[in-house]
Amino acid sequence: MKELGIGIGWRPEIADAVEALDGVEWVEVVAENLCGDHLPGSLERLRARGVTVVPHGVSLGLGGAGRPDAGRLAGLARKAELLGAPLVTEHIAFVRAGGPLTATPLLEAGHLLPVPRTRDALDVLCENVRIAQDALPVPLALENIAALVSWPGEELTEGQFLAELVERTGVRLLIDVANLHTNRVNRGEDPARALSELPVEAIAYVHVAGGLERDGVWHDTHAHPVSQPVLDVLADLASRVSPPGVLLERDDRFPAPAELAAELAAIRTTVATARPRPLLIGAGARVSGGAMPVRVPVPAPRGAEPMASAEPRPATASAATASAAAAGARQRVGLAQAALLSALVAGTPAPEGFDVRRLGVQSRALAAKRADVVAKVAPELPEILGEEYRSAFLSYARNRPMTDGYRHDALDFVEGLLVAGRPEDPAARRALTGWWRERAGIRPPGPAARLAHRVRTALGKG
Repeated sequence: MKELGIGIGWRPEIADAVEALDGVEWVEVVAENLCGDHLPGSLERLRARGVTVVPHGVSLGLGGAGRPDAGRLAGLARKAELLGAPLVTEHIAFVRAGGPLTATPLLEAGHLLPVPRTRDALDVLCENVRIAQDALPVPLALENIAALVSWPGEELTEGQFLAELVERTGVRLLIDVANLHTNRVNRGEDPARALSELPVEAIAYVHVAGGLERDGVWHDTHAHPVSQPVLDVLADLASRVSPPGVLLERDDRFPAPAELAAELAAIRTTVATARPRPLLIGAGARVSGGAMPVRVPVPAPRGAEPMASAEPRPATASAATASAAAAGARQRVGLAQAALLSALVAGTPAPEGFDVRRLGVQSRALAAKRADVVAKVAPELPEILGEEYRSAFLSYARNRPMTDGYRHDALDFVEGLLVAGRPEDPAARRALTGWWRERAGIRPPGPAARLAHRVRTALGKG
């Protein structure tokens, strides 16, 4: 695996600062924010200086019940080639659910949601990862995510889930130490145990980011300074293996360049100080944390199947039976994910076994995320609506699940306002009408269109 060094997430808002920072050896860019045929000037200049650029996807949903979308995979592959990237990364998460597989409406989360750590979900994820690996021109690494909610009836710990994923697919890992800390606060999971169970030799690089604790819940905001507990998890990881790369993520409330430089320096010091310690394996044998992997059996939690061995499982069923079993696993995972996402974004009852209070926290977080992203992709809307924008959008989001991307979400939001005769200020309404007409390509909704909109909404087809 390529040695990357210390890097930072490239964002348009801090492009100039990133170019000027000393000691930045590589950058990561959100793949969905790039065009497939050309790069922003800042990234071109960084590449000309020899700075490695890695595309980081957020929309594949490899942990979802459906197979990966071929168009999304092709787009990610094009961006990897455009950047000359040594690898691409994505998340162990689902981002949409429903559709033909479950005969339910297709819903978009607009955010990364946790995959249940079950055998069914692992089987689906492994098949999706193999499909993605076959479609990509460079190696793939997958990131563990932060979660506000826990799935009932999980069969594996996070470390065991990741270890078996690597063993069965050969995929690399992108370990986010901030997410390990988040899961400690929100789900009571010990980062040290996760690190001890996962194959650290499979780590491609590491994410470090800031967050905020509010009402006993840790929010992985990427908008606050990196906390000491997160650096402590980084130190634990770096004492086990020398990570090929470590990257600072910041997505909002961007600080002054000097503060970014200070955070990078703290990360660099943490990694340099925590040298990998020797590991004792067997009777007196010693290997370093970065040596070739040695398989150490990890006991499965009560009620779980034993961990898979490195040897292939014996073929005990026909191909048709195996195919039917795989289809069954996809449908079971799909139904479970659709029920959870519907509860989060459409107000349906909480699935059995979930913490209803935590689902409420996650639901509000998803709506807030939608409001923030729509404000970024359509900055004219908060300018036109002023202080009313956020409350109006959150009210809209409570009743209108997202079924497409954020730009479509912005159009639906504005349509709903115009249908309701809002905003009350005539000048603002004219400005909003002009914005909607320009992007929708049709006339703003008149009385007939408003009636049709109300009918669609009443029937649940809006």
